[in-house]
Amino acid sequence: MIETSIKQKIDQWLAGNYDEVTKNEITGMLEREEHEALSDAFYRDLEFGTGGLRGIMGAGSNRMNRYTLGMATQGLCNYLKQNFPDQEIKVAIAHDSRNNSPEFARISADIFSANGITVYLFEALRPTPQLSYAIRHLGCQSGVVVTASHNPKEYNGYKVYWNDGAQVTAPHDKNIIGEVNKITSIDEVKFNADASKIHMLGKELDEAYMDEVLKLSVSKDAIKRQHDLKIVYTPLHGTGITLVPEVLTRFGFTNVHVVEEQSEPNGNFPTVVYPNPEEQEAMTLALNKAAEIDADLVLATDPDSDRVGIAVKNPHGEFVLLNGNQTGALLINYLLDAWQKAGKLTGKEFIVKTIVTTELIKEIADSYNVTMYETLTGFKYIAEVIREKEGQEVYIGGGEESYGYMIGDFVRDKDGISACALIAEMAAVAKDKGQSLFEMMVEMYTKYNFYKEELISITKKGQRGAEEIQQMMAEMRSNPPKQIAGSDVVEVRDYKMSTRKLIMTGEEHKLTLESSNVLQYLTEDGSKISARPSGTEPKIKFYFSVKEPLASSVAYEETEQKLKQKIEQIQKDLKLK
Repeated sequence: MIETSIKQKIDQWLAGNYDEVTKNEITGMLEREEHEALSDAFYRDLEFGTGGLRGIMGAGSNRMNRYTLGMATQGLCNYLKQNFPDQEIKVAIAHDSRNNSPEFARISADIFSANGITVYLFEALRPTPQLSYAIRHLGCQSGVVVTASHNPKEYNGYKVYWNDGAQVTAPHDKNIIGEVNKITSIDEVKFNADASKIHMLGKELDEAYMDEVLKLSVSKDAIKRQHDLKIVYTPLHGTGITLVPEVLTRFGFTNVHVVEEQSEPNGNFPTVVYPNPEEQEAMTLALNKAAEIDADLVLATDPDSDRVGIAVKNPHGEFVLLNGNQTGALLINYLLDAWQKAGKLTGKEFIVKTIVTTELIKEIADSYNVTMYETLTGFKYIAEVIREKEGQEVYIGGGEESYGYMIGDFVRDKDGISACALIAEMAAVAKDKGQSLFEMMVEMYTKYNFYKEELISITKKGQRGAEEIQQMMAEMRSNPPKQIAGSDVVEVRDYKMSTRKLIMTGEEHKLTLESSNVLQYLTEDGSKISARPSGTEPKIKFYFSVKEPLASSVAYEETEQKLKQKIEQIQKDLKLK
């Protein structure tokens, strides 16, 4: 049986100003008595969160469709008009390769134009970072990209950006949510387009964006010598195919092999379970191709091309996937070294990482006397730092452990396109020195410390699950462990309470970042454990970081095993295993 409140909402949709396709879909589900599916589709309204919308596509108030997207867009229009009165408001719109993405982008454009807003709409699928670039390049006040990143094929979404090209932050994020929530009926949504307000974007924006990416290159001579570096690239059926191969060619690489089976944009993602470069399974075809041609480097971007995963050859000739911390540390290490050699370090440069990203990046920055700023998780916070320092300090690059990197400040979100280019350049520099990227990484560990990171994600289902997670965080706050894996806990950082407590002295200091439900334990031997519940689903993530000195490359495997065992012990001590 369907609950009365849900049945009322279904009846409203069947009687309301909705199209016949939508009504037929609902009627069909009723006739087939798909009560559970109907309940899930209508038990709540799809939430417009701080980043926008994301949900399963289909008919219903809790689904991603033209109506839920329409109400979100109308709310955004209303907010833009309040914020920018008496001036021409401009927005840019892009979309990825997912099913319905082109239609959703067009509907958004229609609604913006119907509200008197000038629209710049990409003529075909484009990467998310290009949307971020277009906002600033065209002087827009806002922008949206239709994407659900690396979620399964059933999903789509809608991310909102502000005039600096970054995803919306406070106070705009909450204020937009308020305006969206005021839209209670689709009859308030202006769907009838003003075609004169919609302008199409194509090659000219591609050229402008690629010109900026090319300016990031620091080691052109090494690329000339190693132009035939063997690179395998897969866009995982996404937007990367539009720009990554061309950017690599323009950087000077002449031996790029695209995984043909995954080169065609396809919202069904037919060759993978999840189109996520963090997953070994998603990389299978690329790794097979790499083994076949004996490649130097494997690159993979997610469907909207804001994240990149890589694989390199270890000393045994096997291709191994690097995690986001490893790739991020390698990139920062390479960039700072290359900038120093090019005489570009003047003392005003800085890099940024998030609080759950490897501390190795801080060690590297300190060794070059380059300032490192730390932010909460999310590139909107990295962009915020860049905005604050603009005109005073020079941003080199930054990133977070979840495979997102941003080099240069012309884009204000993670950028898989420029990251692919710089990772390839870094591999060329390594080869020029007779090294693989793996060997470059081991050399980095011997110079600093061998850091090993791991992430586990625990899902607790339903309302009870959400309560259990809150209880876990409450327990960890009130009873922090005195020791973890045999090492004393010396500091507890509570980002929700904005406090940093030194255990030995009992001193408390104020944390300067805005409040966020994250808890960290730091131990005497340099381990860092972070707990972070999801804000949108009953899930909690635990991040583990441990370190040891690495005496030489010969000791790599033995030291890695020791670090792996330490992480296992930490998980046992915290009763997570």
